[in-house]
Amino acid sequence: MRILVTNDDGIHAPGLKVLEEIARAISDDVWIVAPETDQSGVSHSLSLNDPLRLRRVSEKHFAVKGTPSDCVIMGVRHILKEQGPDLVLSGVNRGQNVAEDVTYSGTIAGAMEGTILGVRSIAMSQAYGAGGRANVKWHTAAHHGPRTVRRILEAGIEPGILVNVNFPDCEPDEVRGLAVVAQGMRNQQLLAIDERMDGRGNPYFWLAFAKARFEPANGTDLKAIAEQRIAVTPLRLDLTDEPTLTRFAQALG
Repeated sequence: MRILVTNDDGIHAPGLKVLEEIARAISDDVWIVAPETDQSGVSHSLSLNDPLRLRRVSEKHFAVKGTPSDCVIMGVRHILKEQGPDLVLSGVNRGQNVAEDVTYSGTIAGAMEGTILGVRSIAMSQAYGAGGRANVKWHTAAHHGPRTVRRILEAGIEPGILVNVNFPDCEPDEVRGLAVVAQGMRNQQLLAIDERMDGRGNPYFWLAFAKARFEPANGTDLKAIAEQRIAVTPLRLDLTDEPTLTRFAQALG
């Protein structure tokens, strides 16, 4: 099996090394094509107004000055054009990609682009908690990743579907199993603007989330992570809402 590995945290991200370990536990034919710099939050954007610069880092390791979607396209259509990948793995992201994160995430976009190009694709993220970004439990994703990927592949991924996997913020032996769940939704009232002043008295702003108690809905990725379970969510490329399509056809057709 030929595996193409990408991410949105950049070619030097620790999560990329973890994902390479996961991929090598499944196959010895692993290729890395990742962004030159951190591309977190770029979603499914493409570099249409700038050239793509490709740098060979080492054997089967390449960096692209572009987005995760650019990287997958470069991997499939250029680097591996003679024999394409059988699987795209994107991640392991520093931090969970659940709920509305899915619409912003470059990690998800890497898997989405793979799916568009007809390759089975899985996005993987490692949640972290109060310890912050410096205390990500990468060993949890490394431990459970290979078996999770194998189980998903055995179950089968249909065309037009990508799979979003999130590992909980706990030790590997504290994981309470795997849950197949729906995409959740946060309380958007918690989204806030953090206004600050620079050294010259000029204002600048950060997007932030206010701290408040929030109870995620049952059967969602948010709930699974909170319960220390691996959240597995199948996502569709087709964003059409069929009930509204039917209703609009009756009302407007």
